[in-house]
Amino acid sequence: MFIEKVVEATDEILSALKRLIPQLGANKPCPSQDELTALFRSEASSLLIARLPDEGAEIAGMLTLVIYRVPTGIRSIIEDIVVDENHRNKGIAKALMTRAIELAREAGADNVSLTSNPSREAANLLYRSMGFQHRETNLYILHLK
Repeated sequence: MFIEKVVEATDEILSALKRLIPQLGANKPCPSQDELTALFRSEASSLLIARLPDEGAEIAGMLTLVIYRVPTGIRSIIEDIVVDENHRNKGIAKALMTRAIELAREAGADNVSLTSNPSREAANLLYRSMGFQHRETNLYILHLK
C-alpha cells in the first residue's frame, strides 16, 4: 500500500475526490480546482491518499489531517476519512490513520481527535482498536452557509 501527501490539485486528485466524497454521506460538496489549491497552500491542512497496491495504482482512500496551534498547545484533527466502497476491509483506513498520527506526532501535537457518526460501526471499531477513546462531550455546530 502506498500512502502519500498530496501537494497539488491535479485532474486525477479532483476525479478521485468526486468519487470518494459522496461516499462520506449525503450533501457533501466536492471541492473545485481552486478550493483544492487553497487546501494545498494551507500550512494547517494535509490531504493524504492511499493507493492499492503501489504508487501507480488508483486512489482507494483519503483523509485530511489538520494541525493547528492554540494557547494550550498543538492540536490535530482527522477529517473526511473515506475508503472507496470497492476497497474496504483491506487495511486502507488503518494505514491512512497511522500515517496521519505519525505526522501529527512529528508536528508536536498533543493529541489527534476525530468525530464519527455512531452508525459507522466498522469505522468506530477501527478507531477504538487504534487507541482512540470515546470522549463524553457536547458537540455544537453553527451552520454559516
